[in-house]
Amino acid sequence: MDSEWAPPGIDVSKPHPARRYDYWLGGKDNFEADRKSAELVTEAFPSVQFAALENRAFLRRAVTFLAAEAGIRQYLDIGAGLPTAGNVHEIAQDIAPDSRIVYVDNDPIVAVHARTLLNSSPQGKTAYIEADVREPERILTHPDLLATLDLTRPVALMLVAVMHFIVDEERPRELVRELCRALPSGSYLVMTHATNDHLTPEDIAENEAANKRSGIPFRLRSTAEFAPFFDGLELEPPGIGSIMTWRPEGWRAHPRPEAVSMLGAVARIP
Repeated sequence: MDSEWAPPGIDVSKPHPARRYDYWLGGKDNFEADRKSAELVTEAFPSVQFAALENRAFLRRAVTFLAAEAGIRQYLDIGAGLPTAGNVHEIAQDIAPDSRIVYVDNDPIVAVHARTLLNSSPQGKTAYIEADVREPERILTHPDLLATLDLTRPVALMLVAVMHFIVDEERPRELVRELCRALPSGSYLVMTHATNDHLTPEDIAENEAANKRSGIPFRLRSTAEFAPFFDGLELEPPGIGSIMTWRPEGWRAHPRPEAVSMLGAVARIP
């Protein structure tokens, strides 16, 4: 997408995680700054596109579990990103047409495409909110959320490939806890997160340098750093691990876990 086609008010000179992710997924809603940022990350992590695709596959398996097995009918997808194949409402409403979904993202260009995210089944409902995960109270009290979700009934909180953009100074675990506290018993937390588990100290240093050059703050976390996000919650089997090993759907050729370097888990809020 050339800069002259950018919607009014969108700064295409600065990269954004949602548009960079769109580029890795093969989308067209990204700009030169996003592509340059993506390529800088790719220099240090050549299999990053595999990670993006596997992350999307994890989301599909997790929502299928929630809708088909856990009986969840409400979803709060924060950091939803640009619409692509297999959005949460498409997966959930294919199983349970009465499912209700609220999407949240902080990139104005996502709002331009929100009509795709709002293409709900007649029995269900979807809404889109332009907000940031760093503003949990604003999200939870937003009129569009309250008109779509019943916070007295279980909700699946989706934080898929989001929290690694929240550096330690921004209190990532406190943000997740605040969001979870607002949800009733029987709700779920779904998270994926980029990890440094498989990297040498030299690899970690190179990755951190590449992320700084990319212009988007990013924090890799080990399994030991990721696990506390789920403190007090009931992990669904197989627990915390590579996103590729969470309820895989039969054998298939795929990259090694270290090539994807993404952790994931699904946990019930007691």
